[in-house]
Amino acid sequence: MQPMHTIPAGGGIDYDEFPFLAIWEVTQSCDLACKHCRAAAQPLAHPGQLTNAEAKALIDQIAVLHVPIFVLTGGDPLKRPDIFGLIRYAAGQDVCVALTPSATPMLTRDAVFRLKDAGLVRLGISLDGSTPEIHDAFRGVPGTWARTLQAIEWANEAGIPIQVHTTISRHNAHDLDNLCALFEKLAIVMWNVFFLVPVGRGQLDDLLTGEEFEQVFGKIYELSQRVNFQIKTTEAMHYRRYLLQHNLEERRMSHGHGNARLQEVAAAYEPGAPTADAGTRNRSWATRRVNDGKGFLFISHVGSVYPSGFLPIQAGNIRETPLAEIYRNAPIFRALRDSSRLEGKCGVCEYKEICGGSRARAFAVTGNPLAQEPCCIYQPRNWTPRGEDGLASARRAALAAELVTL
Repeated sequence: MQPMHTIPAGGGIDYDEFPFLAIWEVTQSCDLACKHCRAAAQPLAHPGQLTNAEAKALIDQIAVLHVPIFVLTGGDPLKRPDIFGLIRYAAGQDVCVALTPSATPMLTRDAVFRLKDAGLVRLGISLDGSTPEIHDAFRGVPGTWARTLQAIEWANEAGIPIQVHTTISRHNAHDLDNLCALFEKLAIVMWNVFFLVPVGRGQLDDLLTGEEFEQVFGKIYELSQRVNFQIKTTEAMHYRRYLLQHNLEERRMSHGHGNARLQEVAAAYEPGAPTADAGTRNRSWATRRVNDGKGFLFISHVGSVYPSGFLPIQAGNIRETPLAEIYRNAPIFRALRDSSRLEGKCGVCEYKEICGGSRARAFAVTGNPLAQEPCCIYQPRNWTPRGEDGLASARRAALAAELVTL
């Protein structure tokens, strides 16, 4: 997501001090029953969700931190009655707000135009299949696919840039070509390809293997060469490695430089900077170094702060501690920003500073947020796996005692 002028053109954000992206789960309430739902959303709002005054205090803290991207999610944000007022308040604080509503009867044309009037800079909407049969089965409610396309039409009419989110799993990995063909008929600015993290309703059996990840990476790379919108990945940090490998190969083939340095290519991938891939017609959107807890944070509906919505290790609560203090000083955040603490292949990988693997997926699969990315097949040059299992087990026990301090 790239809200206008607020993103530093060349990066330069100190992730030890400031997040690049903050996501606030404004409510857990939602009328859908999506198979992959992180929040295990339910129709009724939690009685302890942040009040209007607490929500405005959170927005004030986001403004002080100069967070470039502030996303309001859920549940379904439209289930919160004061959502339009909160967006207007944030816009008045020069906070660029994006919203990810659910495609329910609440997402009306009037609601879309009210969001625009309140100051929304981008609408993120989910589309997980090229047909109603695929998408509606994933979302758990018939008619969701049709409502989604209608909402995109209304957003275009209102002049709100559209970002489409697709969660990739075994359910729809075969549908990428058809999805892309559909998106090319719609006026979207970005396709955010989210790779499943098996938490909440997201099931481990739906998770792609490392080999299947690489196949999807290849397909995304192929599609990015010809579409007229940007493509971004989420919870697939190793797609950055995939891109760099291909860029290096293309440079060697184009210029005959067999010893192109990794840093020269990696330098292009700064936070928020759309970058041109060699030989492509569009710009692929990659974020250098951003990861769970590193330039990224998540605030729950009750004010709890996490490295991401998919990494359920609580770092604090904004009702007790200022957001900046939690982000800068909580042990889990500090550990996740220290690449020297990564374990297994990730710990020795030459790409770890720009990738680092999904910390959320590592935790979901192994119980250790610093374990190696479980869905990456790349073998680092200095990787010697012998004896790693015992070492990882011992370090995992020590990590649990150190990080879970609340």
